[in-house]
Amino acid sequence: MVLQLHVWGPAFSLPSIDAQCLAAIAYCSEVLPKDSWELIASSDPSVSPTGELPALQNGSTWVSRFRNIVDYLRQYSEGAWNLDENLGDIEHADSVAFSSFIESRGQPLLDLSLYVTSQNYYNNTSPAYGALLQWPNQWILPPKLHGSAKSRTEYLGLSSLDLQAMEEQRKREHSAAVASGQIPKNFIQQPRETVTKLLGRTAQHNQFRLEALTAEFFEPLEAMLARKSYLLPDQSGNPSSLDCIALGYLALALVPELNFPWLRDAMRAKAPQVTAYTERMRSRCFGDVDVKIEHAFQPVSVGPEAELAKLPWRAPERVSVAAVGSTLLSTLADNTPFLREIRQNRRLKQAVQSDGDFSPVQKHLLAEYADSSNKDMLVSIVAAVAGTAALVGYMVHVGLLSFSGGGHAEEEDDEVEGEVTHLDPGSAADFLGAL
Repeated sequence: MVLQLHVWGPAFSLPSIDAQCLAAIAYCSEVLPKDSWELIASSDPSVSPTGELPALQNGSTWVSRFRNIVDYLRQYSEGAWNLDENLGDIEHADSVAFSSFIESRGQPLLDLSLYVTSQNYYNNTSPAYGALLQWPNQWILPPKLHGSAKSRTEYLGLSSLDLQAMEEQRKREHSAAVASGQIPKNFIQQPRETVTKLLGRTAQHNQFRLEALTAEFFEPLEAMLARKSYLLPDQSGNPSSLDCIALGYLALALVPELNFPWLRDAMRAKAPQVTAYTERMRSRCFGDVDVKIEHAFQPVSVGPEAELAKLPWRAPERVSVAAVGSTLLSTLADNTPFLREIRQNRRLKQAVQSDGDFSPVQKHLLAEYADSSNKDMLVSIVAAVAGTAALVGYMVHVGLLSFSGGGHAEEEDDEVEGEVTHLDPGSAADFLGAL
């Protein structure tokens, strides 16, 4: 059985636009024989039962998330496919700790760089997704990912990187001031601020905060590398799973050519050893050829380009009409309040059950929480329906709302058959008085 790794597709000369997917690709390229797996740029989380990418498929078995994929490959191969087999207990503990550090510090920086920074999102990231996705996902997924990144980084206080949001906020404040009479009429028409002005003020406002965030991420990695080939000491001289997860985040910080490359500039200035390490790991795991979208969607099996290609690409299947319909229905459900909550609780249960980081007790408690949340929501729906029915019944009982039958077919055309509802002023006054 050939293993299939489903990922977000290529962008910025890298085999994926997502850090976790890059980490999974790097690990599989290091540990798996080339003819034992296929790389599929499905770019659609719905292909996985858990709704997440990367996702490793082995027949009917699906495994999502980088750490779960690493554990599954180790167990499936009975230890043969394991980059960490030569690590001691201390190195294993360091690997877990630094993996958590890279994910928790690296993801917010990538969110800020690729999504929150307006110049980069609208000129680089959004077009990259547009080239990857098919209709209707190309209109649905990028705004959703953009909004999620902004929500995840809101606590950092760097929303001013989003110039569009700043301009919209300025317009709202201006309109409110006009409405309240604080601005004379002859000053109402004000010229719109240019992007250059906004960018200049934004850079000054965010400079110190970004300096601190990038230093907190890059400087510990620079010190940890300390002229070693890899992050953890290994007598075999090979990278570990920690190096794969580091490559996923560092490559997206260094490689993309962005309109506002503040993250890449900070990496080169603060961590020259990490920069060289990232380039070396990128060449080792992804090959020396820049990855293009054509490699994923139209892979070649013969010729010089095929010989240089390190990754076993397989073209994704064409989207079916049923898949398009399912996507549209899922989007509609996610935007319907009650259905959205039910679907979120179901995803929570699936994610918990598939995640090996949770203990059996934690899985049981989180599953119970999801079930009780669904029950509470159903009770709220029933209560709302029953309350509405009771109100309508009471209004009919007191005469505030009445229903009268229609006339006969031979009656004149101006008589409305089945006409409903007349409001009695006296009954209305009695009803309001009773309230």
